[in-house]
Amino acid sequence: MIGDRWGVSDGEIMRSYPCDDFVSSPALEAWRGVGVQVPSEAVWPWVAQVRLAPYSYDWIDNLGRRSPRELLDLPEPHVGEKFTSAGGRRLGRIVSVDPGKQLTGVIMGAFMSYVLVPQHPDTTRLLFKLVMQTNRWVARGLSVGDLIMARRQLLNLKLLAERHRLAPEPDTTM
Repeated sequence: MIGDRWGVSDGEIMRSYPCDDFVSSPALEAWRGVGVQVPSEAVWPWVAQVRLAPYSYDWIDNLGRRSPRELLDLPEPHVGEKFTSAGGRRLGRIVSVDPGKQLTGVIMGAFMSYVLVPQHPDTTRLLFKLVMQTNRWVARGLSVGDLIMARRQLLNLKLLAERHRLAPEPDTTM
């Protein structure tokens, strides 16, 4: 299907994702991935912070409100909690979480998993998969739309994790 893959290898497509447990025979499957040049423990807080904002094109899906560019002191996500927020509205719910490894949520019947795969000591693959039971025509449109938005989201999360990790630690000796 057009738009079903971006930035992922065949092996990353073949692996199982937590969202697969919630939809049997999905009409829509879409995979996204990005390499992040920091360890997974530096990426996870940004993934967990998706609960606050979409981190994609804020002018589209967040009514112009800017997604936070600094990490906030959030507790670990838990099942049943709201999954994300857009335009000031809380959306979906978390259906599965393994802190530091994966976050899976559902919004309007679309299940999506963010999976962190540690690579070399300072590199992480941030993978995303979307599955949904819908008709073929809706699946095609959603796949292309998700490609645009999820690609931007993953690139923003990558940028923020790398920038935050590279920022010098404040001097607390004064």
